[in-house]
Amino acid sequence: MKTVNHFIGGKTVEGASGNWGPVTDPATGEVTTQVALASVEEVDAAVASAKAAYASWGTSSLAARTAVLFRYRALLDAHRDEIAALITAEHGKVHSDALGEVARGLEIVELACGITTQLKGELSTQVSNRVDVSSIRQSIGVVAGITPFNFPAMVPMWMFPLAIACGNTFVLKPSEKDPSPSVRLAELASEAGLPDGVLNVLHGDKVAVDGLLNHPDVAAISFVGSTPIARYIHQTASANGKRVQALGGAKNHMLVLPDADLDAAADAAVSAAYGSAGERCMAISAVVAVGAIGDELVDKIRERAEKIKIGPGNDPESEMGPLITAAHRDKVASYVTGAAAQGAKVVLDGTGHTVEGFENGHWIGLSLLDEVSTDSDAYRDEIFGPVLCVLRVDTYEEGVALMNASPFGNGTAIFTRDGGAARRFQLEIEAGMVGVNVPIPVPVGYHSFGGWKDSLFGDHHIYGNDGIHFYTRGKVTTTRWPDPADAPAGVDLGFPRNH
Repeated sequence: MKTVNHFIGGKTVEGASGNWGPVTDPATGEVTTQVALASVEEVDAAVASAKAAYASWGTSSLAARTAVLFRYRALLDAHRDEIAALITAEHGKVHSDALGEVARGLEIVELACGITTQLKGELSTQVSNRVDVSSIRQSIGVVAGITPFNFPAMVPMWMFPLAIACGNTFVLKPSEKDPSPSVRLAELASEAGLPDGVLNVLHGDKVAVDGLLNHPDVAAISFVGSTPIARYIHQTASANGKRVQALGGAKNHMLVLPDADLDAAADAAVSAAYGSAGERCMAISAVVAVGAIGDELVDKIRERAEKIKIGPGNDPESEMGPLITAAHRDKVASYVTGAAAQGAKVVLDGTGHTVEGFENGHWIGLSLLDEVSTDSDAYRDEIFGPVLCVLRVDTYEEGVALMNASPFGNGTAIFTRDGGAARRFQLEIEAGMVGVNVPIPVPVGYHSFGGWKDSLFGDHHIYGNDGIHFYTRGKVTTTRWPDPADAPAGVDLGFPRNH
């Protein structure tokens, strides 16, 4: 059986706690790997490694840092198929989806390569007589990142490249469900010339998480995961004086107006709801149909959903893979089996789906629920699986009110041909990311990613300018120098006497 150990101080460090976690191939249901789960002492060792490396990395030149990142970007590009294969083996998503994940992570590495312009300070001269004021941004020290299972390569790359480009060192605690991609990312960074200890990978469970949250040498915590854990991370780390960006869960809505291109809306709903088996915080999980278009829209979604091929992620013909664990599969299924009793019309029920030859995999088919009520479990909870709810409203105003009543505010979308309606929606909707005829409005790397309300805890979104500001802190210096011409008589600094 394969073993995944920690990566600390530029080398593999065998787990010493005696605790191991199982890593399963979701397509077969077989345990293929064991991953070391860190003790408090191992947390201390990882942080100590990062702290020691910060002494030199924090004062290194921007040229030295970006040179490493350029080499790193080239290595990631050369190994993208290998990284994608690791994602498929442990997460289960299809290879093309895994490649897309790597590509989105590379965007942030590229942003980090150009960090020099983002770290420029400001200068105001002569704010008073011979007084200048300048501002700079400096690194903050050791940063920890705690990342989820659904994007085991992309989300870590949303964090550590910017953090280390800004001069910090990093301890990454990836999900113990699919740990291998993070280790490979760290190995390639070392190969690119990143000094030992600048990027460390520490595997673990709550012991490791709490160890990082409470460690006095960790200055900041980046987190992506569910809302309850995000709230816990924010409260605990903040109480310990750390800065925190904690991205939580979502219930993303797509508002479809009567004038929308229903074929385009149906295509978008299927890709956004069922892509990556619905295991993404930007998935569209609720379509809000306005007016009389509901029946036609549901029919179009059903027709498309029925054609999606489900199978192992390494099969080129597969369009959707399994869920991460059997327990998660069963939880997702429970929302579908209980939907009818809560008033929904079950248009598609994917709970009995299996794949021939892979009967023990964590399979579930695509489910479509129509006429869902806002007080049902399927609507209230973040299901995190291939279940799409359709809600019916009579007007635009009713749809926006319904969406704004949700405790989540991550991403949202509107489908319409009316520019005025789209502009109004953009201003009135209470969410951090908005798509206009774009179902999954994940911003490019140089704009920041993050939601509102219970989808974000902390003041900073992730990557982009917000990410850079999170991984640095500002300093302002006010300076007044005497003019050399005012020097006492007898002291000659080489300036003309009539200066």
